[in-house]
Amino acid sequence: MTRILISADMEGATGVTWPGDCLPGTPGWERCRPLLTSDVNAAVAGFFDGGATSVLVNEAHMTMRNLLLEQLDDRAELLTGRHKELSMVEGVQRGDVDGIAFLAYHTGAGEEGVLAHTYLGNSLTGVFVDGVRAGEGLLNALVAAEFGTPVVLVTGDDRTCADARGYAPEAPAVAVKDYVSRYAAVCRTPARTAADIRAAAARGAALAGRREPEPPRPRRVEIEFDAEHLAGAATVVPGVEQTAPRRVAYTAPDMYEGIRCFKAVTTVVSAAVEEWYG
Repeated sequence: MTRILISADMEGATGVTWPGDCLPGTPGWERCRPLLTSDVNAAVAGFFDGGATSVLVNEAHMTMRNLLLEQLDDRAELLTGRHKELSMVEGVQRGDVDGIAFLAYHTGAGEEGVLAHTYLGNSLTGVFVDGVRAGEGLLNALVAAEFGTPVVLVTGDDRTCADARGYAPEAPAVAVKDYVSRYAAVCRTPARTAADIRAAAARGAALAGRREPEPPRPRRVEIEFDAEHLAGAATVVPGVEQTAPRRVAYTAPDMYEGIRCFKAVTTVVSAAVEEWYG
């Protein structure tokens, strides 16, 4: 059996270029939900084309209730909703996932890319793991590696695909749009992107297979904010220390705990943002 987990974000979906396209409850979000579902269905079809026997789709964007279940490929299952142990890569910790796909992903805070950010839409200007700038792709890949699961597909804009070569060089990467600015892109049509994603997923399925889990080791995580009070707010999380006016850091025993602490920091910081002033 070959079990694939799809982590489905939204900023990197076909046609999505600005906040209104992926902000739950807005008309733009409603319009783009079928586009995201189309991207996911293309990946599901491709993985089954390539020999997968099971595909679980984990919602990974904001409320984590974005995909249209009634339009989802019947062969897939959908994990929808928030408050999950590993958030964007929930399910990988079960130890039976042979490959993970990062679908509709984007670049990290402080990088070029359509809707670039890391977890929070604003407030964070950089995240670093052991001194290396990390977006959601690298953060989640490091977690998956500790459970022996390789990244087998990445989709998003062209900058996201370039970023993926740093953490998943073997994985097929599909650019559904080309970066122009943080809120503009040259987009392909859904028919074109679906064909490209399906073909890439079929190739990615051949890369699926349990790997030797990455041995846990201490990880130093640094987070930079756009305002000094946010750094102060983050220090209420045990183990997090302020290292500069707008920067905090902590050391986790492994990336599993590292990403859980990061989630706690972003939750606290988002509550400390005050209207227009951040």
